[in-house]
Amino acid sequence: MIKNILVPQDGSKHSKTALEYGIFLAKRFHANLIGLHIIDIVALEGSFLHDLSGSLGFEPFLNFSSKMREVLEEKGKTILKDFSDVCRKENVRHESFMENGIVVNEICERAKLTDLVIIGRRGINVKFEYGLFGSAAEGIMRKSPQPVMVVSEEYKEISKPMFAFDGSASASKTLHYAAEFLKDLKQSVTVINLSKDRHSADVLKMAEDYLKPYHVDARFVILEGDSPEEIVKYYKGNNHDLIFMGLSGHSKIYEMVLGSTTEYVIRKVDGPVFVAR
Repeated sequence: MIKNILVPQDGSKHSKTALEYGIFLAKRFHANLIGLHIIDIVALEGSFLHDLSGSLGFEPFLNFSSKMREVLEEKGKTILKDFSDVCRKENVRHESFMENGIVVNEICERAKLTDLVIIGRRGINVKFEYGLFGSAAEGIMRKSPQPVMVVSEEYKEISKPMFAFDGSASASKTLHYAAEFLKDLKQSVTVINLSKDRHSADVLKMAEDYLKPYHVDARFVILEGDSPEEIVKYYKGNNHDLIFMGLSGHSKIYEMVLGSTTEYVIRKVDGPVFVAR
């Protein structure tokens, strides 16, 4: 059961959208929202500081880092105040924290005492990020001890979820969270499987048997083809607005950018993706 939801805040549009989803879920689960702002020590003390000083035409001086920290702390206080103001307006229980450290590590540490993490696909430092989607989001999905919901820039109320179920260990773990999630929201779900081999029907039967005790209304669909494009095509063609997946990956690319299928879907769908590892 989801009772504590962590929503990291950095002032970006994506983190504000994450808060909108957090409020939606907090109201339905009667949950507590936890706002977390991180003063990134990598940005504060690493190459970013030297790049910034060079672009402004001066050499970094001894106390520049401390002055920058003061500025970032004030900005963080403003961001968390905005978070609290929104929660109070929506009559949602909440608390907030500001930490110093490495963004991914601090979020995953705080996640140990929560049930769900909601993050934006990209954050305020998107122009400094590399890879196919936000590097912080990728790191959080790799390391988080709790499930992660990755949201895009625009909010849309969840009403038509689907599950891309492949029978893997991570998908099975995600199925547990999805069952609790859907039971509390009283929503039906479409469970799909790519027809990679003759065992697709068996895989979907596993999901069907698992969901039965939760009394979740579900339909089961086998998709022709074996590529992640088919998942995205079905998602968009049937107007779904949330997709559950495991962090599946069976090749070397998993070492670099999560599971290739999961990473592709996150980039291509225009709604939240709920994953567990």
